[in-house]
Amino acid sequence: MRSAMILPLLGVLLLLLAILSLGIGPVQIAPDRVVDLLFHEGATPADQAAAVIVRQLRPPRVLLAILVGASLGLCGAVMQGFFQNPMADPYIIGVSSGAALGATIALAFSIDLWFFGIHSASLFAFAGALMVTLLVYTVARRGGRVPTTLLLLTGVAVGSLAAAATSLVMIAGNTDLHRILFWLLGSFSSRRWEHINMVWPWALIGGVTLQFFARDLNVLLQGEENAQFLGVDVERVKKLLLVITALLTAAAVSVSGIIGFVGLIVPHVMRLLVGPDHRRLLPASLLGGAILMVVADMLARTILAPAEVPVGVITALLGCPFFLFLLSRRRDVTL
Repeated sequence: MRSAMILPLLGVLLLLLAILSLGIGPVQIAPDRVVDLLFHEGATPADQAAAVIVRQLRPPRVLLAILVGASLGLCGAVMQGFFQNPMADPYIIGVSSGAALGATIALAFSIDLWFFGIHSASLFAFAGALMVTLLVYTVARRGGRVPTTLLLLTGVAVGSLAAAATSLVMIAGNTDLHRILFWLLGSFSSRRWEHINMVWPWALIGGVTLQFFARDLNVLLQGEENAQFLGVDVERVKKLLLVITALLTAAAVSVSGIIGFVGLIVPHVMRLLVGPDHRRLLPASLLGGAILMVVADMLARTILAPAEVPVGVITALLGCPFFLFLLSRRRDVTL
């Protein structure tokens, strides 16, 4: 009963935080007024201006934070079950390194193109993330099988190669490095509805599809051989999980930059609240990731206001202590 109440409570908490986030910015708007402005424009010019802020200017940022956080939290839970390793996260197979390389190429060489309202940096990041994932999968594949250990090691190696290439491009490029670094550290600043459209289809399809694999993930926790004996087509499930999480993570990273630790922290916290059953853990991680990202984005906007801190810095400050605490408590962590 206790775990059954967690999901509705997380949903209510996310809604309250979203309303609070809509009121935070250069123009502060009280939460009760935010709710009123969402349904009524108001009669005075001040109310009408505030309504434009609440209805048009800030919603893309808040919604994108929710979508990205939900995607990373969900993929983190899947990857930890996939690798049967508590240290796994959505970036473990090099998705973030590929996205960083793609975005850096676009920014460093001033490829300033727009496609349906989406900047080339996001498009290059999405393409880079998928290309690195495909390369990792191809190299790790052995006779129709993808051993998880080999996939992990290949992801680390290819990710390091992509990171080195990113550094080389930054040096060779002729643009302001501050712009690249700000993207690499993650931000939702100046995001528009077009960025929402780039993420929400993957988030919806991925979220629904991955829930159907919750039972298979539960069985995989008992080992691949046992899972095969219990009727799970292990290689097919692994391939599908890899494809879905790669697409979902690539879409999230392409519009937000590299925001770390969300996929690592959230599944562990949610596992304490709802238990290890992926049928509850996956939706809980989705909501938990969205909550953490909205909170991190609010902190990013307020800590050094009027300046803005990259969201990735906030999640790292929150995530590093938790990661070290996790390492100190576990004596059996292996990669």
